[in-house]
Amino acid sequence: MIEEVKTKGKIRTEVERRLRPLTLPNFITLMRMAIVPFFVIAVAEGDFRLALWTLIVAGLTDALDGWMARRFDMESVVGAYLDPIADKLLLVTAYVTLTIPMGQAVVIPVWLTILALFRDFFIMVVVLVLYLVEDIRSFPPSVLGKATTLMHIVTIGVVLLANLTMVPLWLPPLCFYTSFALVILSGFNYIYRSSRFIEAARQEKSEQSADS
Repeated sequence: MIEEVKTKGKIRTEVERRLRPLTLPNFITLMRMAIVPFFVIAVAEGDFRLALWTLIVAGLTDALDGWMARRFDMESVVGAYLDPIADKLLLVTAYVTLTIPMGQAVVIPVWLTILALFRDFFIMVVVLVLYLVEDIRSFPPSVLGKATTLMHIVTIGVVLLANLTMVPLWLPPLCFYTSFALVILSGFNYIYRSSRFIEAARQEKSEQSADS
């Protein structure tokens, strides 16, 4: 009986440790989400220098909260969900904002924004289906997915810079078409990985059924 109570206590402590929402890394992540409206205001008012600095600060805080979580053992379930949400919130907002003509010299093409948003929506639906239908709870990003996110950040930075100063004429189109290629490739890659995840999950279930 005493051992059972101790075991339950350890489990409860571990769950609380993993959840612990009020860690410093999670607070930094929430602050990164809070600066998104200031990015929109800066672009709307034509202050692309401030918008660029907002993007830089967001990138630095993204690196900082991840490093702190690993370095000081502050990783949590809440942080694992908050961090990608904060990243997507900034990227989606930046793409949409920089697509709307507000007097800026360079804008992100509408077709690229539509494709990027559709890819993110598609991934969200796939992850939800995998969770609800196949009970797959872990769906880590692929190398192509990470490369696509990085290229989106570079594209946003180049567009902001192009509205601040002279940049080579070929640079923005290069970013647009590279982002386009990565969006398409990563989209097909997610379809392939999803089928593999489903196959592996069903095989594991069949093996468990056979053992029982």
